[in-house]
Amino acid sequence: MKIWNVPTAYVLLNSDLGSDESIIADVKRILSNEGVSYEVQGVYGVYDIVLKLSSDNAEKLRTIITNKVRKISKIQSTLTMMVIEEQENL
Repeated sequence: MKIWNVPTAYVLLNSDLGSDESIIADVKRILSNEGVSYEVQGVYGVYDIVLKLSSDNAEKLRTIITNKVRKISKIQSTLTMMVIEEQENL
């Protein structure tokens, strides 16, 4: 069975204490005009926020993550995981 993947990235964010809600609002504001699909949620654990991005263009995702998401104030660090597009489930 072939799985048709679109370029997808998961971005884990660490934020300044108490800034989760403002960062999530900033992410939504920024991404609403970028033409990508996204989900963003606050989480408990090592990271504070999880962002899932999908687009028809992997380079567009990389650019958005590097030039927009990672530059949001009050984000301390990020960990980005790009889904391997070429893999198929057996």
